[in-house]
Amino acid sequence: MEVWNLVIVFLALYLSLAFLRRRRSRTLSYPPGPPAFPLVGNLLWLRRPFSEIESILRRLRLEYGPIVMIKVGFLTPVFVSDRDLAHKILVQSGATFAGRPPVGPATSLLTGNQYSINGLPYGPLWRTLRRNLSAEILHQSRIRYFSRARDWVLTVLLDKLRMEADTGEPVMVVESFLYAMFCLLVFMCFGEKLEEKTVREIERIQRDILLYVDKLTIFAFLPKIGKYLLKDRWRKIGDMRRRQKDVFLPLIRARQKWRDQGMSSCGENILEFSYVDTLLDMEVPDGEGKNRKLRDEEIVSLCSEFLNAGTDTTVTALEWIMANVVKRQDMQKKLFEEIIAVVGKVEAVEEEDLGKLAYLKAVVMEGLRRHPPGHFLLPHAAIDDTEVNGYVIPRSAPLNFMVTEMNWNGDVWENPMEFRPERFLPGGEGEGVDITGSKEIKMMTFGAGRRICPGLALAVLHLEFFVANLVREFEWKEVEGEQVDMTEKVQFTVVMKTPLKVRLFPRSG
Repeated sequence: MEVWNLVIVFLALYLSLAFLRRRRSRTLSYPPGPPAFPLVGNLLWLRRPFSEIESILRRLRLEYGPIVMIKVGFLTPVFVSDRDLAHKILVQSGATFAGRPPVGPATSLLTGNQYSINGLPYGPLWRTLRRNLSAEILHQSRIRYFSRARDWVLTVLLDKLRMEADTGEPVMVVESFLYAMFCLLVFMCFGEKLEEKTVREIERIQRDILLYVDKLTIFAFLPKIGKYLLKDRWRKIGDMRRRQKDVFLPLIRARQKWRDQGMSSCGENILEFSYVDTLLDMEVPDGEGKNRKLRDEEIVSLCSEFLNAGTDTTVTALEWIMANVVKRQDMQKKLFEEIIAVVGKVEAVEEEDLGKLAYLKAVVMEGLRRHPPGHFLLPHAAIDDTEVNGYVIPRSAPLNFMVTEMNWNGDVWENPMEFRPERFLPGGEGEGVDITGSKEIKMMTFGAGRRICPGLALAVLHLEFFVANLVREFEWKEVEGEQVDMTEKVQFTVVMKTPLKVRLFPRSG
């Protein structure tokens, strides 16, 4: 009788759960959004370019609330614009929403089957690769190890800017920023200072791939037949990937050869340790309970990710910060006076001095808040159909977070569109703000939760280091008769529509 009682209890529980599940499926619905037509989706995208999505979503929020679903062809992306809801999803339910939505065949081909830390699904392989990057390259001790690489690149950058300033002509600074940052990340990645021709070649192929990503949207509408209807575009994707491998593989093999020879030749031009070294040494799960070495194609993809993650977003943030430094001469004067007061009239601001420069840190933080390089995080995805605020988020649906709605929230930030570093000084609303968003989200330039950008500390260090030394070395002024244009333009990141052009005057002493 006891056995039968247990069976009856279990059956009752099972039937109750089944009833509740069916009831839940009837009472819960997908997030609200504008009406859509079969196959095509929402007609909004036939009338407006996709670059206007941010302004469209702000209007949709007023009508539908802080979580909206928009149908785009076969896709059903969900957009979140509320900071408390973002914290609930990314931090409190981090494991549930740490996935990535599947990508189309075009993106897969261009990224080596999405073999990157940013692109991989949440799981053992992702954890292995991210742990390697965080522990071996982005750990505080490793960051300090690369300080001589930063010192060298600072010299490269200042020499280029000084040479351009000496012509007496206005200087377009973003090109020098981009080249310098590529020099730094290439050195950290491959462990070797490369000649300018090679760095430029790497820079060119990486930029070509980044900017071509926008042209892959059409494949989301036609995932099965796109490569047959758009043969030229598909062929170009393959050509770009082959160009990338042709550039990267000789550098990877040269590093392997140097290691095989006992790392005999070290000096100014070679680092004893690099990101490629960690990739050559590591083993990853093969999905069958065993481990294996990384393949060449996978190492190429991881190196590409490392270079892009450390260059494009950092250069974009640096240009926006320096644009505000140029427009706000009072802010530039205050920044320079703090540098002189703390470190004196030295040739360069050292990394150990940065922690003493409170106003510098405030300027950088305000730059990251007011001008986040990406206005959306990379899409997340739920591992299963999951309830959020009374709605069902479909499994694998692209889940997007509006960074600017967090960073420019008027309930958190006073006059949020104003560039005001003082808000991050004692007494300001940004004092002690946690940019990781672990307790609450006030700004999420680097994301939050399990997929937060692992290079957060390195990015902030690079911005503080280069801003301090650029202001220490030059007085930055607008070109006479040409005000700095703060209009935005969407590329891979959100850049200045009119690149920053300035007059540079070397400071004496």
